[in-house]
Amino acid sequence: MINRTEFISDVEWERFLDFSRGLETPCVVISLQTIENNYVTLRELFPYSQIYYAVKANPERAVVSTLAELGANFDLASREELDMILALNIDPARVSYGNTIKKLKDIAYFYEKGVRLFATDSEEDLKNIASAAPGSKVYVRIIVEDSSSADWPLSRKFGCHSDMAYDLLVAAWDLGLTPSGISFHVGSQQRDIGQWDDAIAKTKYLASTLEEEKGIHLDMVNMGGGFPAPYMQPANKLSEYAAEIHRYLTNAFGKDFPSIILEPGRSLTGNSGILISEVVLISRKSNAALNRWVYLDAGKFNGLIETLNEAIKYPIVTSRDSPFCKEAEAILAGPTCDSTDILYEDYKYKLPVDLAIGDRVYFLSTGAYTASYASVGFNGFAPLKTYIMP
Repeated sequence: MINRTEFISDVEWERFLDFSRGLETPCVVISLQTIENNYVTLRELFPYSQIYYAVKANPERAVVSTLAELGANFDLASREELDMILALNIDPARVSYGNTIKKLKDIAYFYEKGVRLFATDSEEDLKNIASAAPGSKVYVRIIVEDSSSADWPLSRKFGCHSDMAYDLLVAAWDLGLTPSGISFHVGSQQRDIGQWDDAIAKTKYLASTLEEEKGIHLDMVNMGGGFPAPYMQPANKLSEYAAEIHRYLTNAFGKDFPSIILEPGRSLTGNSGILISEVVLISRKSNAALNRWVYLDAGKFNGLIETLNEAIKYPIVTSRDSPFCKEAEAILAGPTCDSTDILYEDYKYKLPVDLAIGDRVYFLSTGAYTASYASVGFNGFAPLKTYIMP
């Protein structure tokens, strides 16, 4: 049994239990107060940065509205996200189109609505931006070579090598765009702070070379996301990330470093959510089996996709937990007729031996990449419902 108070205080736990009593499972409850606290902390630790919340982490309107009121900007991946931003009367000048994989018509749509900041990592995408969003600012995403220390790596699919980034920034100038900066992402839930050092050093070298050889001055570095949420694997405190990253920036750029953009998602919303599931079935695969299989009404396809390859290990508590309960290892699985819908088989959680059908199992730190990842009805199971707790 985990020490729940390491992840949520007794006061907040009781507030959650009162709020969630009677809610039908599976669902996730989001605490807006936690998100606000996280944003204020991030703002204090990185006072020199602009914060662009990665809406894909949790696109609930109440979450976006709360962050907008606090002064956040927004990193968007699709026109549907932009439509929501506009419906909330958020100025499109506070938006970055951060997806490097986008249609020409979607670039035109963003431009038409007033967005002037675009990410890119390829020649064809850059040409589309020049065609559909003339004069806009662009930043080029580079590849971070080793993000294996991230629990959810983001390498390979996104970004380009530095030599190509150099060529793209020169081409952007030639196409009438404004080459504004360079971006990188060290991987989501990155627990090795040193990854930022390598990426910042690479960014500084590229920016200096561009200015010396082509006279192109870049005024921005987008450091993406990567700051961790509190899961089972230990991570440094955010204050330690902030101190080290500030040192890396100062070492690279001196005291007068460029405009810094952060794109947090998980670190802002991760610990704001608790996913509530119910035990559907408990069984063993043989008479001599050592481990129980515990089947829940939430699985990979309705909220827990980041258990894929057991990448993210959520803190788990149950309605049977007590200081004196006897525990035994269990295999956790979801409800669908799909053999991949196994949450944890290698990593064995210890659950109360008297856990029974109908009991509740709570996944802590599930405010990010849960409801936004859930299917729209695989096997007929409804999408994960979200409830907002002020």
